[in-house]
Amino acid sequence: MINKVVLIGRLTRDPEVRTMSSGIKVANFTLAVDRSFKSANGEREADFIPIVVWRKTAELCEKYLSKGRMVGVIGRLQTRNYEGNDGVRRYVTEVVADEVQFLDSAGRNQGSSFPSEQRDSYKSTAEPDSKFGVPMDGFEEIDDLMPF
Repeated sequence: MINKVVLIGRLTRDPEVRTMSSGIKVANFTLAVDRSFKSANGEREADFIPIVVWRKTAELCEKYLSKGRMVGVIGRLQTRNYEGNDGVRRYVTEVVADEVQFLDSAGRNQGSSFPSEQRDSYKSTAEPDSKFGVPMDGFEEIDDLMPF
């Protein structure tokens, strides 16, 4: 099964970063992504998509991202649920980012720029199970050439 999301948009607010009891950092932010069409009244609309980033990538987002910055996000769609204080079950759908790319200059919005030794793209520390980036459990990798 394929679960891959690719988005480009602007942060609607600064990332909110928390440190879990295990010491792992997690960042949350919302990405405003323009729709490819205009509404009936000629206005371009946007979707506001919640993004979750973990570990080192979360630390880098905390350090370099702020409201209005344009980023590219590659990740997967995930739905979770919880029971609210009122006893009602709530569902949340969000993108868990595997990679965040900073697409505009930090100086444009913040008055500072990336250190020259930093890359403009940060990936999660999780390694894919195969060269194709998907788990290969139960599948045998075949190196044969196509028969045509």
